[in-house]
Amino acid sequence: MTAYRAAWVCPIDQAPIRGGIVSVEGGRILGIRDPGTGPRTPDPGPRDLGNVVLMPGLINAHIHLELSWLRGRVPPAARFTDWVRQLFATRRGIERPDDPAVVAPMRAAIEELHASGTVAVGDISNSLASPAALREAGIDGVVFHELLGFSERDGALIERTREARRSVPGRVSLAPHAPYSTSAELFQAIRAAVDGSQCRIMSVHLGESPEETELLATGTGPWRAILQGIGAWRDDWQVPRCGPVEYLDGLGVIDRHTLVVHGVQLGGAALARLAAIGATLVTCPRSNHWVGVGVPPIEAFYQSGVSVAVGTDSLASVDDLNLFSELKAMRRVAPAVPAGKLLESATLAGARALGLERDLGSLTPGKRAEILAIALPKAVDDIEEYLVGGIHPAQITHLST
Repeated sequence: MTAYRAAWVCPIDQAPIRGGIVSVEGGRILGIRDPGTGPRTPDPGPRDLGNVVLMPGLINAHIHLELSWLRGRVPPAARFTDWVRQLFATRRGIERPDDPAVVAPMRAAIEELHASGTVAVGDISNSLASPAALREAGIDGVVFHELLGFSERDGALIERTREARRSVPGRVSLAPHAPYSTSAELFQAIRAAVDGSQCRIMSVHLGESPEETELLATGTGPWRAILQGIGAWRDDWQVPRCGPVEYLDGLGVIDRHTLVVHGVQLGGAALARLAAIGATLVTCPRSNHWVGVGVPPIEAFYQSGVSVAVGTDSLASVDDLNLFSELKAMRRVAPAVPAGKLLESATLAGARALGLERDLGSLTPGKRAEILAIALPKAVDDIEEYLVGGIHPAQITHLST
């Protein structure tokens, strides 16, 4: 057994402990105690780590690792569809899993993830380039094979891509891209395929941009023009004339295993419905600003009761993959949300959403000892507030490694 004493222990599932002690054995957390509580059996005494805080590794619930090669190549835009056009113009199509121009930046991005405290991800992949690299780096999570096709009239695309998914390691599921890029038939086929699989978790971009809500409400706007321009528009598409959550809820494709990503355009009724369903809303505020969709209503997210997780999105729309930087952005736009709730979103809520809560997300006895030791520059009285103010990777050590 090894025991660590720190200036603070932030378990997430209980209040922070000043001068706390964490015991580890066999790669698992054995126990947590405050300094006034002695061990039940004799031990050589805890190793004093000094002025650090111990907390669980972070869970990045939404990222596109295969887009890491686009870092610095797609500038910010004032409107989402303008940003998408820049992305299309820069991207070379669907990347091959063995493309060195994709794989090398992706591996570097995974190293960056780990250095900034992330231990598990919900990665969106078109090429399935990431599962092997994540496995090699020891990063846990789910890779969502993203399928899209507004003109698809059945689920044949799922069968055509099945062999590609069979050949990759780790937990792999499916993700319909978004309402403006995925037909109702494909949405429902993906949901049925996920429900019948070993990994029943699904992710979807939803309520991200005003252009998306315009298309669903009226059948008009920039997305219709883009789809017509690339020959993907369907004249028989029935305009839902409703909001994004109501649309997918009506199709029967949102459940408690669904990660609804972004939600910038969602109002109170939609958020309440997601909370009732038990879905998880994944917010990525820095990316939302970059791509021109606005500021997510983060305080409304928490007020609605929906479970909130956090993602960085890709290096095509953020400067770095540091989830602590995302927490800093969340604190800036949601000053009324308790810091402890923000930290829970970046740890335990993300672990639950990805089906990893038995092993990750909190410093709970029995869970894996994926523990971050974060150096503190001075004495800190409110440790939770300090942690959501931005942490540099140089401050972070993984005790597990």
